[in-house]
Formats: sequence, C-alpha cells, structure tokens
Amino acid sequence: MPRIKPTPARQRRPTRDNPRSLHPLLAPLEALATDSDRLFPAHLEYQDRHAVSGTIPRFLFTGPGDRGSFLRVGIFAGIHGDEPSGAQAAVELLRRLHQNPQPALGYELFVYPVCNPWGYAHDTRWLKSGSDMNREFWRGSDEIEVLVLEGQLMKLAFDGIVSLHTDDSSPGLYGFVKGHQLTRHVLDPSLEAASRFLPRNYDKSIDNFQANAGIIAEGYTGILGAPPTQRPRPFEIVFETPSRAESHLQVDAHVAAVLTMLGSFRAMIAEGQNI
Repeated sequence: MPRIKPTPARQRRPTRDNPRSLHPLLAPLEALATDSDRLFPAHLEYQDRHAVSGTIPRFLFTGPGDRGSFLRVGIFAGIHGDEPSGAQAAVELLRRLHQNPQPALGYELFVYPVCNPWGYAHDTRWLKSGSDMNREFWRGSDEIEVLVLEGQLMKLAFDGIVSLHTDDSSPGLYGFVKGHQLTRHVLDPSLEAASRFLPRNYDKSIDNFQANAGIIAEGYTGILGAPPTQRPRPFEIVFETPSRAESHLQVDAHVAAVLTMLGSFRAMIAEGQNI
C-alpha cells in the first residue's frame, strides 16, 4: 500500500478568501474506512454561538485483542492550525495501523487530526476569535471547539492523551509530561525512537522551562488535557517536533513516537498487573 504523501505545509499560503481544504488531508482515510473493520470515521458536528455549523474530524481505530479490557487513548493534532505536520502524522499513523494493526494491540484509539479547523484552513495558530486554543482548556472557556473537546475528554476518560505539536524555535525534539507517574518512562523511549529521524533537544532550558534530555515536567496553563477531576490520572504527553525540519521527517518522527508510546505504556501496564 503506498504511503499517503503529506500535504506540503507552505505550497500555497491559505488566506481568508482562499482557505486550505481538509479534503486532501482526510479523503484517503475516509476511503480506507469504507472497507475496514477497525477504522471508523466519527466526526463531531457542532454549532457555534452564531449558529454557524462546524466539524472537528475524528476517527476511531480499534486494535486487536479483548475489547473488554482495551486501553483508551486520545491523539490530538492541529490544535494550532499552522502546525500541519501533526495533522499529517495523525493521518499517516492511522494509515500504517490500517495496514498493520498489531502496534495497536489492546487499544482503542480516538484520533482528532485537526482540532482547530478554522486555524488549519487559514494557516494560523489561532481560533477564529483570535484566542490560542491551547490556553483555553478547563478555564471556563466559551470557545465552541474547546467545549466540544472538553466534552470528549470528560465522556471518554482516556487512559492516555497525546498532543502533537511543532515548535518554531527548538532545534530538536522534546516533550511535556504530566498525569500518570509512568509518563516520563513513556516519553523517553518515544523521543529515542523519533531521534532516528530528527535530533533530540538536550538544552537545559526549552521554551522557558527546565528540561532534562528533552523532557519537561512543567507546562502552560490551559493546554488540552484530562479533566482536573479525573482519577486515576492518564498519561499525558505533548510531543514537539522542530518546525524548521522537513515536513516528511516531522511526520515520521511523530508517528515513530506515538507507536513507541503505545508499546511502552502497554508493557508497563501489563508489568504492573503482574506484580
């Protein structure tokens, strides 16, 4: 099966009058889902306060194994609309799992390739209102996209949450960790796997946070994450690639990282159950 080619990030800069369409990104997945018993489109329709309709794309992938004991993981990309490699990576991840579902053994994956459709269409970090979506979660926001995703986070109570981002100032890969006490041990091998494609950032300070081998234990307020009241806490990782790197390398790094996260967390949970 040929690989889905990532959409060029800057081939033609979208404008308000000439927005970027989601169709070229999502159509290959829609086609794969038509004859799949593991991949399903389950898009989220909404209306904003001005009665304007919108859609946040969502795909469900069920891996092999006993569905009664599946781990549920949410994978979120396109939170900032000018970071298309994360969206492309979400699509490529699902394509690879459709071809070989074994890495998703024991998982139910909810994948949101473009959380900020307006920002993606107009190649901007921001929501239509001008707000940064990734500073709005669990702060009483009235942004409709935030409300829709908060509803998902509450309803589905994920065992793991992964956000895919790019950084325009970092020379290499890094990530933020929070939640489950094992999260650092999930991120570290993922950074190592992704470093086959792009270098890891070993700076002591990244994005104004103290870092250790590309791992940051702090973070910004209002980022997409589990409800504050959720117990037990899921593992939560924000994975960052350097935006100046070639798009296809960013995609490969994201995909390698997520596949490694799934394997590492599954192994740790199984080991914990056997103690």
